[in-house]
Amino acid sequence: MKRFLYLLAICGVTACSGYKIIPDDKLAQIFHDAYLTNAYMQQQGLRPDSINIYEPIFARYGYTTDDVQYTIGNFSKRKSARLSEVVEQAIEQLESESKQLRHEVGILDTIDNIARRTLRRTLLSDSVIRLERLRDTSRLRFVLDSIRPGDYTVAFDYLIDSLDRNTQIRTSVWFERRDGRRVNASPSYMAQRRVAQFRRELAADTNICRMEIRIYEIRNREPKSPHAMIRNFRVDYTPYAGEAVDSLFVRQLNLKIFSDGFCNPIDTTDCRALSVDTLGAAAPAGDKSR
Repeated sequence: MKRFLYLLAICGVTACSGYKIIPDDKLAQIFHDAYLTNAYMQQQGLRPDSINIYEPIFARYGYTTDDVQYTIGNFSKRKSARLSEVVEQAIEQLESESKQLRHEVGILDTIDNIARRTLRRTLLSDSVIRLERLRDTSRLRFVLDSIRPGDYTVAFDYLIDSLDRNTQIRTSVWFERRDGRRVNASPSYMAQRRVAQFRRELAADTNICRMEIRIYEIRNREPKSPHAMIRNFRVDYTPYAGEAVDSLFVRQLNLKIFSDGFCNPIDTTDCRALSVDTLGAAAPAGDKSR
């Protein structure tokens, strides 16, 4: 707002007759729009160095730059109003709109979170997996095909005890794109001789088609028999907010082909006797000619 008033000031205040005096409420609205223009340009990395960017705002309300300059200049001659009061009016409107937007964004965030929690599901789970032989490690390799866009969480608790002689053990989780290229492949070495936890969160886009998990990978040149326990293994999937909200809406929607008023002109028993096929064409229930 200060930049806007400064630009008007440096252009000079015109005292010529014939220019319009802008009512205070309209002037406050012009200040309001100018402030939003400044904020947008600054967010985009642009510099509003010219007063020309405000001319479309003035024109929207039926005024010119000279009208605005003349009106601002006339405040010095008026005893009943101050320019600061008009600016304050614009600020109050902006604050009111900001409060309303924050409220609406909060509602949308709540809806998004509820939808995502409701649509979250567990793809894989196992409460206890024991490893005592080398062949047991094959039980800890999982592949998920047909990966959908969304967030995936892989988590489990584990204990590799002192009987396990393998010194280099890691967990690997990654996505694969349709061209076979791995994404988010960052293996993590497992702690030994203490209870530990593994947790990895990954985000899949539409290019991801496959997910692979290898919980217990032995990197020693000469693998030895493992001695470990995996607990609370889970792979959870949460769709993105947009898809989750749409799915929840469809799930909760009580879809009606005909409104209640549609059946009012005829007997209700006739309405109950109608069935609706997938194309929306009504036919008597029990009519097997279809």
